[in-house]
Amino acid sequence: MPLPRIPRRHFLATVGAASLGAPAVSLAASPTAAAAPHTAAAPSADTLPYPTLHRPFAMPGAKDQDWTGALFVGEGEARFALRVGLLTAQGKLLREKMTNYLWRIGPMAPDGAFRQVRVSTDDRTVMPAHFDALREVIAHPYQWEESAVADATAKLPQLEAKYEQTQRDRREIRVRYARTTDGGGLLGAVTALENDTTVVLELGTPWGESAAFTLEGHDLTGSAAGVLDAHRTGHVRLSPSEPADTAGCYASLADLTTVATGGSGTPGTTLGALVYRLAKGQTITFAARVGEGPQDVAAPEAHEVESALAAAAAHVTDGGLTGSGPVGRAADAVRDALSLNTNYDRDHQRNFVLWGWGGGGGLFTGWDSAFDAVEAALVSRPLALQHETDIFDAPAPPNQVPLTGPRYDQQHSAPMHAYAIWRLYTKFGDRTVLEKAYPHLVTFYELLPEWDTDNDGLLETPYFGDRVGGRGNHLGLDDSPVYADYQRIPKQGGSGDKRDNTDLTDVALNSYYAQFAETLAKMARVLGKKADATRFAARHASIKRLLNERLWHPEKGLYLSRRLDGTWNEVVTPTVFYPLFAGIATPDRARTLIEDHLLNPEEFWGDYVIPSVARNDPTYCSGGPVHPKSEHFKFFDRYGEDTAPEQWKGACWPPMNFTVYDGIKRYGFDDVAGQFAARSTAMYLDAWDKENWFPESFDPEPGQTVMASAVDTAWRTYSWSNAMPVQGLHELLSDNPWDGDPSALMFGSLSLPGTNTLANVELRGHTYTVSAGPHRTTLVRDGRTVFRATGARVAVRHFLLTKAGAAFDINADGPARIEVFPANGRPRGRNIPAGRTRVRL
Repeated sequence: MPLPRIPRRHFLATVGAASLGAPAVSLAASPTAAAAPHTAAAPSADTLPYPTLHRPFAMPGAKDQDWTGALFVGEGEARFALRVGLLTAQGKLLREKMTNYLWRIGPMAPDGAFRQVRVSTDDRTVMPAHFDALREVIAHPYQWEESAVADATAKLPQLEAKYEQTQRDRREIRVRYARTTDGGGLLGAVTALENDTTVVLELGTPWGESAAFTLEGHDLTGSAAGVLDAHRTGHVRLSPSEPADTAGCYASLADLTTVATGGSGTPGTTLGALVYRLAKGQTITFAARVGEGPQDVAAPEAHEVESALAAAAAHVTDGGLTGSGPVGRAADAVRDALSLNTNYDRDHQRNFVLWGWGGGGGLFTGWDSAFDAVEAALVSRPLALQHETDIFDAPAPPNQVPLTGPRYDQQHSAPMHAYAIWRLYTKFGDRTVLEKAYPHLVTFYELLPEWDTDNDGLLETPYFGDRVGGRGNHLGLDDSPVYADYQRIPKQGGSGDKRDNTDLTDVALNSYYAQFAETLAKMARVLGKKADATRFAARHASIKRLLNERLWHPEKGLYLSRRLDGTWNEVVTPTVFYPLFAGIATPDRARTLIEDHLLNPEEFWGDYVIPSVARNDPTYCSGGPVHPKSEHFKFFDRYGEDTAPEQWKGACWPPMNFTVYDGIKRYGFDDVAGQFAARSTAMYLDAWDKENWFPESFDPEPGQTVMASAVDTAWRTYSWSNAMPVQGLHELLSDNPWDGDPSALMFGSLSLPGTNTLANVELRGHTYTVSAGPHRTTLVRDGRTVFRATGARVAVRHFLLTKAGAAFDINADGPARIEVFPANGRPRGRNIPAGRTRVRL
């Protein structure tokens, strides 16, 4: 019996651009709890700090690589999936695992209020850049073996022909969604960007749950028992604005695919499909809704859907993270990239950031997710808090220490998660996230001394096996040449971890060890654990003393790893700067590191930074020949293989850049920090602008983008990639994670190019916008200007605004006029000289 229909105006009354702070999953409440009101004040530990996600709800994407689809969850956790499929000229239905076929993303909002993606049948495994690279081989025959030149000569016409055929067969669509204001429904549109395009709107289940679907008139409907409460039944309806060319419900995906390609499939109830054959520029609009009872979604007119989609798209930049300028414009890319990778944790019923590898297979508790949390905090407070708390609710991986939280097999995981948790606190002032993570982090910290082979207070790297590749896995430095020659030492006792010890006292590992102790001390102070705070502060001081005594190479002016027999490991990588990140380098040594090494173009400096091994190291980009006369490719091996800076022989890694930037900024090298952040951002935007990718790692040579990691679909949407531009965004406006009052702000830059803006950043219950340029820097809080500097570039630290005035430290590159506009009282101002000044107004 058909479901009764309701007037279209009832449905349209609920359509609109949902707020970017709209429903998101609570960390503390049950899945069915009502939304908690948002408050401008930082929440206390005994209040619900995050709005919850009502049932029912709908979100675009929200499942591994279902980039064109949407997830619907009803009461009892009944789950449904809407997928937009695209048929290739060869009859293959592209319907999920769509990373290969993504061409453009955005704008989009992390809470699902709006999403736009373009997908194509061209998976870009062959691109014009490949032809250029092969031509370079042919053009420089004396720099290659004869067989390599012959191989390039033979492959070039083959690849060109394959590429041309792919372009002739290309089909492309644009998919858009807008969520209803109550969160339970979506409006959508699919537009064909090529002629003869077949599109399939498929209604099924996301993770193989049982459900029954049926065709009712032009609509598809479905019902399923709740996953958490089988006594409740969820219902979904998909209503198109116009009838499909072919519609029905089928027994299997194979039957649906047969129908999409013009055949006939076996009827059934497993899934339903609406098939449209579209001409270029033709658009199909639809509405979909999920609920506890039978849903009735009257299909709105196409022009009404278009109007709602346009309003929702505009709201993304009106209310979400956005920016302008050479560096500030990266804010829109970061917002869209993290929104694309926002996924739904079906086990804990909250959202998280998908870590990478073209899908990632769900929540990952390694260090990747720590960087994702810091990045997400710029984009969405609920997402960042959900994501990081989810880490500490996840079960321990199989065959590892029975400890929830970050993986114990990676010694950088818990230190970086501690750092991420602390930065969520400094950004939002929410103690509950500290309370959740602190016990797990302390447990993890107490396990680390088993890697102190000689019991001297510093840690040695764990033993990862005899092969060189993977020896740096304990720190995510998988194939770093630092670990090529460590020696195995049998471990006595320990937690049960089967890895042995080694003889290499590791600068990077001990920097993380120190940073971990310092962060736990800060957390303990906030939580009122005085004894813990004293103990962890003492550990930080002890590691600082020992590392400076034993791992500083006075002749080289570097922190270097060292073997237990006293000999030095002289491989120079960016980990020599990690003591800055941990706050354990002395001021004089910090200056030596920056001025003599980081800024030395023979070692690390360049248009792109920072290579994962020094440029003058024999291993730098050692995987392939050098083409000194090439304008396009300094390093390139051959088609189908990596370029020379593969992995840890030169490739620039976002976590490494992030760590080095934070160390530079922490020690007050404001000019260098801005330059470093600008170079990191430029590297990211190069890939984003050209391909709309945010890859796992980057080639250290500008303009050289043909890497296996760039054309392998596993690396195109790697979430930690956003740690590159986040440096530039933090340069414009940031929390204060290191010293002084954790509620203070940092903003402004001495060296970002041009004038940059960053808007709609939530910090400590307020929304900020900053504009920073050569002659003016302005900070706006909740729509009202609170600070202005004119006449020079400035970098401001420890900024605390009161009702009557402000206090802060300021670094100016010339004489400037500064003004503060408190909520009460008159504006206050003064002139300052170039250099550093402590100001109270």
